[in-house]
Amino acid sequence: MKPFKIPTSLENFVSPYPKPQELLDVAHRGGESARLALARLWLSEGIPYAFRTSPAVYESVRFWLSTRLEDVHAKEISVTGSARLGGSLAPQKLGKPFNENSDLDIFIVSNPLFQKLKNDFCHWASDFGSGVIKARGEREQKLWNHNKARGAKLIERGFMDSWLIPNFPNYPTAKKMNDTMWRLVEMLKVTHNAPRPKKASVRCYSSWDSFARQMLLNLDPGRAE
Repeated sequence: MKPFKIPTSLENFVSPYPKPQELLDVAHRGGESARLALARLWLSEGIPYAFRTSPAVYESVRFWLSTRLEDVHAKEISVTGSARLGGSLAPQKLGKPFNENSDLDIFIVSNPLFQKLKNDFCHWASDFGSGVIKARGEREQKLWNHNKARGAKLIERGFMDSWLIPNFPNYPTAKKMNDTMWRLVEMLKVTHNAPRPKKASVRCYSSWDSFARQMLLNLDPGRAE
């Protein structure tokens, strides 16, 4: 009988909250198999660093989010970014610690919710492109042009950020998700022993494969969003 095989770089990698640079070093040395293991376990499962002293609050947050958002189970909701490990993996702020000025990056893996968010984005992009809705000034016009181009690329990769879609009633799923993120921050402010993020955002993946593929990009030596 043969034993289970694990990447050599992971043999002594045991901390649930490794330093970002340490995690990247392991990912780079271990190749794709190590990066997949890091994505599936360290970057998506367990109690996030931000809730390390209040795991029950984390579970309460996930349950509350699942009741607010249709077609989502609490197990499909998790946290990424600096709130997950305690430090950022983003190249421009690598290792920056999670604190009260940090964002809380929520992600959800739900194809039904992704499809609704995708429909909202396509509806908004069509309205914007045809002039049904117009930006309120040059700054918003530039932002919307950027969001429209970015959103189309993200959909091809199997995920969507709700904040790319304006918070208008015509796009109900995005509006509800954005409103829920605002409420989440406000509720955390009055919850004992809870993190106090500056703001919260949510990304919806169509599948766990889409999540893993994106994490592989983030852990790759030449990674880019």
